[in-house]
Amino acid sequence: MAGATGARVAGKVALVTGAASPRGIGRGCVERLAEEGATVFGADVDVAAGRAGMAELAAHGLDTHFIELDVTSEVEWQAAIDTVLERAGRLDVLVNNAGVAFAASIADTSLERFRWLNGINLRGTYLGVKHAVIAMRRNDPSGGSIINLSSVAGHVGLPGYTAYCASKGGVKNLTRAAALECGAARDGIRVNSVHPGVIWTPMNEVNFSDESAARAGVDRMTPLGRLGYPRDIADGVLFLASDDASYMTGAFLTIDGGLTAA
Repeated sequence: MAGATGARVAGKVALVTGAASPRGIGRGCVERLAEEGATVFGADVDVAAGRAGMAELAAHGLDTHFIELDVTSEVEWQAAIDTVLERAGRLDVLVNNAGVAFAASIADTSLERFRWLNGINLRGTYLGVKHAVIAMRRNDPSGGSIINLSSVAGHVGLPGYTAYCASKGGVKNLTRAAALECGAARDGIRVNSVHPGVIWTPMNEVNFSDESAARAGVDRMTPLGRLGYPRDIADGVLFLASDDASYMTGAFLTIDGGLTAA
């Protein structure tokens, strides 16, 4: 971990959801954006871990702050965005990262569990897009970058993950529709999605006995022959957040080591 190393998003204000896990994609995105000069608010429902994580990054010279947020609550979304605007004056980047997964056949997935997963993965993303658009249209000039974390499961079906695939496919098409709407409004807001493959995070660790087993399994099915790590995804998010991606909207950035290329 290092302090700020570049300026690709200098002066921008970002909000990243699902940022509490120290080895998660959200935390990696917070760190990468802050390294490149952004003021970053990391949000999560896990208050203790979220505060500790943002404080740790701040201790290394990064401009990071914590906001408590349950992404399924519209009231909490409004409060989180208001906090960002009050403390930083604007919102330039939203990374809709918060998400959950479980493995179960469709026959064994209860409606309650389906609703729980989609409440976080899809409804949470929808609410983030909605309230970020409202906030970003207040910028002078209007504009910003919204980055939704989908998955390779948003491109293809995965047996045993029907609820998860439904949610991530929804995130993909939500991204496309929101990008077209913002484009038609000429509001300067770009909306894109990122589709990770097998990334070594706590969410995926439960599927493997250890990292060595995960490496061996992924080596066999991934053209690049390795696991992905949060930094791999964070670098893609940084690109979409920066002005380097100023002509990209409604796009799907797949970062999966070639897993879905075949």
